[in-house]
Amino acid sequence: MGFHVMGVTAGRKDSNCEILLKEALLACREQGAEVRMINLKDYELLDCDGCTPCTIGMSMGKNVGCPLDKRDDKKKIMNVMLEQDAVIFSAPTYDLMPSSLFLKFMHRNLAYESAFLTKIGAIAPRDRVGGLIAVGGSTRSWQSMALECMQATTFTNSFKIVDMYLATQVPAPAQVLLYEEKLARAREMGENIMKALNTPASERKWLGDPDYGWCPNCHSNALCLGEPQWKGLHYPIECVVCGADGTLEQTEDGRWKFVIAENGLERDRTTEEGRGVHCDEIAETQGGFFMDPAKRQIVAERLPKYKNIQFPGI
Repeated sequence: MGFHVMGVTAGRKDSNCEILLKEALLACREQGAEVRMINLKDYELLDCDGCTPCTIGMSMGKNVGCPLDKRDDKKKIMNVMLEQDAVIFSAPTYDLMPSSLFLKFMHRNLAYESAFLTKIGAIAPRDRVGGLIAVGGSTRSWQSMALECMQATTFTNSFKIVDMYLATQVPAPAQVLLYEEKLARAREMGENIMKALNTPASERKWLGDPDYGWCPNCHSNALCLGEPQWKGLHYPIECVVCGADGTLEQTEDGRWKFVIAENGLERDRTTEEGRGVHCDEIAETQGGFFMDPAKRQIVAERLPKYKNIQFPGI
C-alpha cells in the first residue's frame, strides 16, 4: 500500500505557493504516493476564541474536542490531514510571518494536540512527516520568522519536519516560474519527503541543507536569551521553536554556533515527551485555578471593575 501525502496551502490561486507545492507533490506522486491538495481559501475557518474546553478537558484526562468544529470546516480537514503519512505546507509571508489565514487554521490544532491526547490515552501515537515552504517578495531579512512560525504550528500534531524552503524575491503572481532553481528546490523537497517516508520512523532525520539554521535540533534560525521556565529549568540560550537549551560557543574560525546542553532537549517541543511536560504545566497552572474555589472567588470579586469600564470604540 502506497503512502498518502497531502498539500495544504494558504496562498493565492495559481500563484507561487500553489506552484511550488504542486511541484513538490508531483515528485511524491511520481514515486508512488497517493496525493491530494487543498487551498485554505476554499474553506470556512473560524478563529480560535480561547474558550479553553479543549485544554481543560485534556488536563482532566478527557478529549472533548473543539466547540467550533460544528460551525466550520476545520474538523473536516483535520479528519483527512491527520490520516496522512506526510503533509507539505506552503504559505505566503506577510510582515515577516506566515499569513493570518495559515495561522488561523493551524492555531486551532491545539484541540488535536497529539502529545496531550496520547498522554491521556485518547489516541494512539502516530508518526508523521512534514515539509514547509514559505514564499515572499524580499530576502530572508523580510521573511525572518516565516518558517519558524510555520514549524511552531506543526509540532502540535507530531509532524517530523525533514525539509524547509524559503522562496525569496517572488512578490508577483506566479513569478516563481521565472526561476528553474526554485522549482527544482520544491521538487527536491518532495523527493526528501518520500525518502523520509521510506525510512523507519526512528531513523528519520533532517534532509534539507545540513547547515541551515542556528539550531542543530530543528534548524530554526531564531534563538533567544533564556529565562527561568516552569519548575526552574534555566539555560543561557534557547531555540525559540523547539525549545532546545544551551549556549553559544565561538569556533576556531571566529564564527559562533549554538551548542545544545547535555540535558538541553528535556523539553524538546518536537517530541511528544517534551510537550507532555507542558501538558503537566497546564494541568497545574490552569487546573490549579479552576480547582481552587478561593482563587476563583478573588477573580469573581475583582472582575466587575474591568467589565464596567467602557472606552469609546470605532
